[in-house]
Amino acid sequence: MVHYAVTRLISLTLSLVAASLVIFLVVEVIPGDPAAYMLGLNASPEAVDALRDALGLNGSLPERYLSWASGMLRGDFGTSYTYRVPVADLVAQRLWVSVPLAIYALTVSTLIALPVGMLAAARRGRAVDYGIIGATQLGIAVPNFWFAMLLVVLLAITWPVFPAGGFPGWDAGAWQAIKALTLPAVALALPQASILARVMRSALIETLGQDYIRTARAKGLSEGEALRNHGLRNAMIPVLTIIGLQFSFLLAGAIIIEKVFFLPGLGLLIFQGITQRDLVVVESVVMLLVFAVILVTFLVDLAYAAVDPRLRHGR
Repeated sequence: MVHYAVTRLISLTLSLVAASLVIFLVVEVIPGDPAAYMLGLNASPEAVDALRDALGLNGSLPERYLSWASGMLRGDFGTSYTYRVPVADLVAQRLWVSVPLAIYALTVSTLIALPVGMLAAARRGRAVDYGIIGATQLGIAVPNFWFAMLLVVLLAITWPVFPAGGFPGWDAGAWQAIKALTLPAVALALPQASILARVMRSALIETLGQDYIRTARAKGLSEGEALRNHGLRNAMIPVLTIIGLQFSFLLAGAIIIEKVFFLPGLGLLIFQGITQRDLVVVESVVMLLVFAVILVTFLVDLAYAAVDPRLRHGR
């Protein structure tokens, strides 16, 4: 188990270094000069050059990369060109929205998908299975912002149970903050639950066709008992992969939902940084999200080892 964890950690660390190089180079080749954007069209070349020097934009690419990367390792993400405040402060403010929203949406998605996928696998080829397949196909096809608008109409306007938008902050009380995140979380969770339920169904059906499942049923176990006691554990490996990927998507990919519900999250911060040519914000936030993806991948790999004993012994 230790050897497996160390090997995966080294591999993911190399991936993190490669990702930092790609992110830096891609952001640097985006057209436009941040200094010229900040000073406006009528700025003199001398003023633009002076601002570029103040922002550290006149150094060579290797110097700027090493300065940025070493700062990230120290926890110094730089200062935003636009807001003139440390990027760490901007990220910290958004994390208190994006991380709870992602966890909330992933929890709702998992609680819906796992029992639905198990039910479809246990009733495969029957009316219940076909109904679940149709519902999940609809959930995948319909955009999450459509679900968001429908939820607002039903549960914020017709029946005012939840707020239609905005985030009061955690200082207003945990219940008020959770209420504000409920409709966005459900809107994000429904498409993800559809994907996860289909993966769960497919993995279980494949597992139920294995010899050891047939042996378990021959010993007297019902199909449901064989599914729960023997099939579910092995079917969880692809499901864990999807859950890890979904958390990464929910953390950064909720820009449209954040706009619909007026939530100040990380996705909206990246969008604003790109439109305002705030390179430090874009590079740092994207790098943090890549680190989150790699960390989640590492935790999923450890979960693989917990589920599959062969990995713990290097097989």
